[in-house]
Amino acid sequence: MAGTSNHLIGFLNFLTFLLSVPILGGGIWLSSRANTTDCMQFLQWPLIIIGVSIMVVSLAGFAGACYRNTFLMYLYLWAMFFVIAALVGFVIFAYSVTEKGSGRPVMNRVYLDYSIQDYSGWLAERVASQRYWSKIGSCIRESHVCRKMRRYVGGVPETAEMFYLRKLTPIQSGCCKPPTTCGYTYINETFWTSGGGLTGTDPDCLRWSNDQEQLCYSCGSCKAGVLASLKKSWRRVSVINIVILIILVLLYVVACAAFRHNKQLDNDEAYGETRMEKARPSRLF
Repeated sequence: MAGTSNHLIGFLNFLTFLLSVPILGGGIWLSSRANTTDCMQFLQWPLIIIGVSIMVVSLAGFAGACYRNTFLMYLYLWAMFFVIAALVGFVIFAYSVTEKGSGRPVMNRVYLDYSIQDYSGWLAERVASQRYWSKIGSCIRESHVCRKMRRYVGGVPETAEMFYLRKLTPIQSGCCKPPTTCGYTYINETFWTSGGGLTGTDPDCLRWSNDQEQLCYSCGSCKAGVLASLKKSWRRVSVINIVILIILVLLYVVACAAFRHNKQLDNDEAYGETRMEKARPSRLF
C-alpha cells in the first residue's frame, strides 16, 4: 500500500511538472511581445519564475516519492503551497490592474478608438509616466507597426472607405492615426489632413503629426492603445493560468492525502515491528 501511495505521488508530481510548461510558455510569450508588440515588460518575469519554481518543486517531490524521502516530500508540499499562493496573487493582481478601460466604437468604422481617459489605476499611471513612455514610444517606432499597416490596391493606397472597414490593433488605432473626433481627412493610413478647418477638442488633435517619425506616438490615444494591447495579452494568459491553478489545487489536495496515508502506513509498519519484537521470547545463554 505504501508503494502504491508513492507511485501516486510520483505520478501527480509528473503531472504538475507538465502543468508548469504552459505557465513558463506564457511568460516567454509575453516577454517576446514586450519586445515586439506590446512594447512593455509587465509581470512576465514573475510568471516565468513561478513556472520554473513549479518545475523544480515537482522534481523534488518526484525524487522524494521515488526514494521515500520524507524531508523532500515535506519540502515539496510546503513549497508547492507557497507557489500556488503566489500564482493566486499573480492572477488577482493581473486582473485588477487590467480591469478598467476598453475601446470606443466609432460610427461607420470597424476599428475602435482609444482614449487615455478611459484607463486608470497603477498600470495606467505607469504607462503614462514620462520615464516609461519614452522607452515604450521608442519601441513602437522601432517595431514599424504603423508602416506595416499600409496597404496598396493596384499599386495605389487603399481608399478611405476600405480603410474604415479594416480591423486595426489597439496600437495601430491609437498611435498610427489621429482620433476620429478630430475630423481629419484620410489621405492614406498614416497621412491625414485637417482640410483647413477646426479640429476637435481632444488634446491629441494638436499632438498628431504627419511626420512619419512622430505620428501620434506622443498622444494619449497611443498610451491607451498600449494599455488595451496589454489587457488583451494578459487576459489570454490569465485564462490559461486560472485553468492550470484549479488543476494544481486539485493535484495538491490529492498529493497531501496520499502523503498522509503513506505516513500513516509507515507508522503502522513501525508499530507492528515493535509489537513483534516485544512478543518474541527472549533466549537465555
